[in-house]
Amino acid sequence: MQSTKIAGLSILSNSFVVLLKLVVGIVTGSVAVISEAIHSLLDLMASVIAYFSVRISSRPPDRDHPYGHGKFENVSGTVETLLIFVAGIWIIYESVKKLLHPEPIHLPLLGVVVMLVGAGINLIVGRVVKRAGEKMQSVAMRSNALHLLTDVYTSLGVAVSLLLVSLTDLYILDPLIGIALAVYIMKEAVSLGKESFMPLLDTRLSKEEERKVREIIDSYKDEFIEYHNFRTRRSGPEEYIDFHLVVPSNTEIEIAHNLCDRIEKDIQEVLYNPTVMIHIEPEHESLIQPQTSN
Repeated sequence: MQSTKIAGLSILSNSFVVLLKLVVGIVTGSVAVISEAIHSLLDLMASVIAYFSVRISSRPPDRDHPYGHGKFENVSGTVETLLIFVAGIWIIYESVKKLLHPEPIHLPLLGVVVMLVGAGINLIVGRVVKRAGEKMQSVAMRSNALHLLTDVYTSLGVAVSLLLVSLTDLYILDPLIGIALAVYIMKEAVSLGKESFMPLLDTRLSKEEERKVREIIDSYKDEFIEYHNFRTRRSGPEEYIDFHLVVPSNTEIEIAHNLCDRIEKDIQEVLYNPTVMIHIEPEHESLIQPQTSN
């Protein structure tokens, strides 16, 4: 499967970047480089989580999970968000220590080269993972992409700080930039956390997605009387839509069923992986139903 192959690619790239940064961080003594190695280590953990969550979420429904396994991706995205916060807190802690007890940095230009190499690798892989995540509506892969792309920004920031240190001998720049980057990645994690966690509470689809669905239903308004009890929710990469469709009392079952099939087919063309449940009601029954959606 393409999604698992891409998730596997991020594991390989992160493993290489972690090893490279850790070795150079120890050699140079730069807290920013070591913090970046830790950041990349958490990225690696996130990639592993994303890999397994994508594999699990793609499994078909079974006896214990009749609605599928899509929410495994939301759990994964939430865990990855927490890992980003852990990375930010760790970087701030190490940077404050370095502020209180500044130490010289050895071979800063070596650190610059390694940061640029790591940024380049993560930029390429991050873009690949992001495109795949958006195409497949995978919150786990989009979370993984955010890890990789924030690593690009933090690596570039560390490279700049090391370059400035080598030119000015202002060692305080190293931990200050480390703190600034930590705050940035924690801020980015907030929006990601909302996206991954809220579907666990069965929140509705976005306004834009619901608008598209309603426009499709309305395009068939000449063939039904009205609809109500319109509900939506997301589960990982999957969307769930259900509503009651009121048709004239004399409508034949086959005609009503055909109408539902056409509506469902059109919805499948505008969403990624929707499951649509339409409850047909004859006109006389709808008179006692609450009119909640039109």
